[in-house]
Order: sequence, then structure tokens, then C-alpha cells
Amino acid sequence: MGDRFTPEACHAGLVEHGLIIPVGAKGIFGRSAVFEDVLERFNLLVSKTGAGDRAESCVFPPVIDRKVLERVKYLESFPHLCGSVHSFTGNALQALALAERAREGGDWSEMLTATSVTLNPAVCYPVYPGLAGTLPAVGRIISIIGWAYRHEPSDEPTRMQSFRVREFIHAGTPDQVVAWRDQWLERGLTLLRGLQLPVAEQVAADPFFGRAGRLMGSNQMAQKLKFEVLVPVISSGEPTAICSFNYHQDKFGEAFGIRTADGEVAHTACLGFGMERVVMALFVHHGWHVEDWPAAVRAQLWPEGLSARVTAP
Repeated sequence: MGDRFTPEACHAGLVEHGLIIPVGAKGIFGRSAVFEDVLERFNLLVSKTGAGDRAESCVFPPVIDRKVLERVKYLESFPHLCGSVHSFTGNALQALALAERAREGGDWSEMLTATSVTLNPAVCYPVYPGLAGTLPAVGRIISIIGWAYRHEPSDEPTRMQSFRVREFIHAGTPDQVVAWRDQWLERGLTLLRGLQLPVAEQVAADPFFGRAGRLMGSNQMAQKLKFEVLVPVISSGEPTAICSFNYHQDKFGEAFGIRTADGEVAHTACLGFGMERVVMALFVHHGWHVEDWPAAVRAQLWPEGLSARVTAP
């Protein structure tokens, strides 16, 4: 029997069992009703795990004001991941030229103009502008699930250009947000182990760009600002990060004028579960048919029984 922890085995299993639907572009695919049911069940389990936080829930679109990326200096750290939204703003003659070039298979992108928005590269980013001002003494905790985009086209199934993250954000004093982040790290490990996934934690760094980025990543790891939870999905030796726990210090508090109740610049932390990656990990480890999964795992995700799962759109 071949190694099940390879990109090829993961992709083939997901496609052959109708769990994902290839659409041509690398890192982009459809999700079946069964895939989405597992994802939503896991999302509900995360909500149950975090219920004690009494987080404020909100929803944002998958695009963001480009000024937000400018304020957080995203292009200084991750220019290679950014996706800018462009649109046609020309006249009738230019529209005909655009259509003709497209028909001929030419490059028509140069005939578009940048809009005021970009695709959102981090689900937490739209939250911070709304936190501007003075926080209550206990700080604020926000819960959100949304789509992120990162320009990383790949045949490797866990490396998606468009994906969902379930995220929580805490703004407050340094002691508040660090204690909360560390508590959630333990919660996350317990949650995923309860689903019988062989998880491990490690100090990590974001994929900063260039030589200066490598130094930033080293500093991030030295200060233990980021932890990831890993599980084998497409490799035994290099397991996949399925969630991360991050302490931003005062980066967003400074950028957006967020203050604590005593007037200091607020600190922030966030944690995020990569939803598609978690679902893929469950299928890879427990089998391509949810009916075959361990009873204890099924009971966590479908407490009312598998008969309640979604099987059609």
C-alpha cells in the first residue's frame, strides 16, 4: 500500500470521492455537499468550544479597502500574496478592443484599472478599523468566519488560493490577549485531539517576503509570537498547519487608534482554524466516507446521528 500522506494521494482521494471539484485554475476548486457538511459541523464545534468567550459575531465580504492593507504595511511584508481587484473603466470603443483581445486569447489585463478594493488576505483584517477608539476594561473579542485570498497557485491540495478561516480576535491589554491566546492554544489542541487527529504544536513564522522578511520571521519565532498546530495531511515528515495562534503586540492598535480603558495602545491577538485543511485532515485520517469514521469522532460532529448530515445541495 502506498503512502497516504502525499499531495497526489490527498488530491486523488478528494476528487475520486467527489469531495472537491476541480475547476481548472490551480488552488481553486468546488466543494461538495458532504465536504461542506463536515466543514459546518466543525465550525459548530469551534463555536461550542469558544462559547465562554461571549464573542461578538460579524461577517465581512471577501474584499477589503486597499487602504487597510496600506495602513498595516501588508505590501512591505507579503507583496507576493496580494490580490488586487481591477475593473474596466473605459469607453465604448475601448470595451470593443477589450472584448476583441479576449476573443483572440491576448492579454487583456492591461486594459483594466485598479479599484479601491483588494481581495482580503487575512480574515481578521476588516475587524480592526471597527475597533478604533477606547475599549471596555475587559477588551473586546470578535468571532468571524470568512474567505481569504493569497496568490499561491499550486497543485498541492492544502495550498489554496481561496479558502475559509474561522477566526477569533481579542483586543485589550498585553496580559489579557496573551493569556487568551495561550488558553485558546490549549483549547484548540484538545478540540482536534478529540477528533482523533495526531496534532502537534510548534513555534512558527509568517511567510514574509525577501531577505528582510527572513529576519522578521526569525524575530517572530524568537519572541514566540506565533504558534501553529500541525497534522500530517500531504506529508508525514512535513505536517500541515491547520490552525495558528498569533500575538500582534501593538501593531494593529497603533495602526487603527485602538486604546485600552486606561488610555494605552491596545494589543491584539488572533487565532484561526483553516477550515478546508481541517476537513481534508479528517478525510485523510479517517477515510473518504464519513460512515466509516470512528464512532467517537462522528459523535462529536453529528451528535444527533449521521442521518442529519447534508447529502445534497
